[in-house]
Amino acid sequence: MLSCSAEVKEAIASGKPVVALESTIISHGMPYPQNLETALRVEQVIRTEGAVPATCAVIRGGLTAGISVSEMELLAQGGPQIPKASRRDLPFLVASGSNGATTVASTMIIAHLAGIRVFATGGIGGVHRGATTTMDVSADLQELAQTPVAVVCAGVKSILDIGLTLEYLETFGVPVVGYQTSDFPAFFSRDSGFKVDGRLDTPLEVAKLLQATWGMGSRSGVVIANPVPQPYHQPYEKMEGIIEQALEDANKAEVKGKAVTPFLLARIEQLSGGDSLKTNVELVCHNALVAAQVALQLSQLS
Repeated sequence: MLSCSAEVKEAIASGKPVVALESTIISHGMPYPQNLETALRVEQVIRTEGAVPATCAVIRGGLTAGISVSEMELLAQGGPQIPKASRRDLPFLVASGSNGATTVASTMIIAHLAGIRVFATGGIGGVHRGATTTMDVSADLQELAQTPVAVVCAGVKSILDIGLTLEYLETFGVPVVGYQTSDFPAFFSRDSGFKVDGRLDTPLEVAKLLQATWGMGSRSGVVIANPVPQPYHQPYEKMEGIIEQALEDANKAEVKGKAVTPFLLARIEQLSGGDSLKTNVELVCHNALVAAQVALQLSQLS
C-alpha cells in the first residue's frame, strides 16, 4: 500500500533528512503550468539545503512518498479533475486503484507511515468562518492532534477563522511555534492579530523542541508557523476585504465542501490582480527552505 521512491527509501534508511510535500497544491492550488513549475522549484529548494524532497500523492491506488516528475506532471495537468484526497478519501482511492492529490492531513499520514518527521506546505486547513453553524472544520486539525509530524506552514489559510483554529489546536495539545516571530501569520500576511505559543529563532531550536515533544511520548504534530518573506507580504486589512468579497461570491454560487477552498483561492487571485498567487508561490518555497533546515538538524540530533 505504501510506496517510497528509491531516493526517499535510501534517505530514510540511512538517516538522511527528508521533507514531505503535499500534492493538493499542484492539482487544486495553482493553474497549469505554474503549479508544475512551483512543485519542481520547491523540491530543488529542499535539495539545495541538503535534504531529500518527498512529494506525496496517491498514484494508481498506492500511497506514495516521492513521486516522479512524470507523475507530478500528471497531477499538474489533471488539475481539479484529480480527486482531492484527505483522510476519509484514502480508502476509496486505494481500493479503486485511483490517483489522488493529498491534503495536509493525508500527506501527514503518508509521511508518518514512511518515517518522515518534517513536512512543508503553504498553509494548514482549520475552522472555517461560520463553523459554529456549518460545523465545517478541516481534517487537518484532527490529524495534527494525532500524528507526530512537524508541519512548516505560513499559518492557516486566511480564508479561515484563525482564532477558532488556534483554540482547537490548544484544546488538542498541538504546540504552535513561531519561527523567528511571536505573531501567528495569516498566510498572505505576516501577522493576524494572534500570538503563537512560543518563539524559536533557529532550525536547531526547532529540532530540539520536536525531539522533546516526541521524546516525552506525545503523539501530536507540531505547527511551525513561518511568515511569508517581507517582500511578498500582503497587508492583512487589504486581504481581509478581498477574502470577504470572495466568501460572498462563494455563497452566491452555492459552493460547498471540498470545492470551497479552491474556489476561494482562485477568486482571491482574481481580486488581488495576481498578487496572492505570487505570495503563495514564495511562501511555499520559504517554508520548504525552513523545513529542510529543520530536518537536517533533527537528523543530526537523532
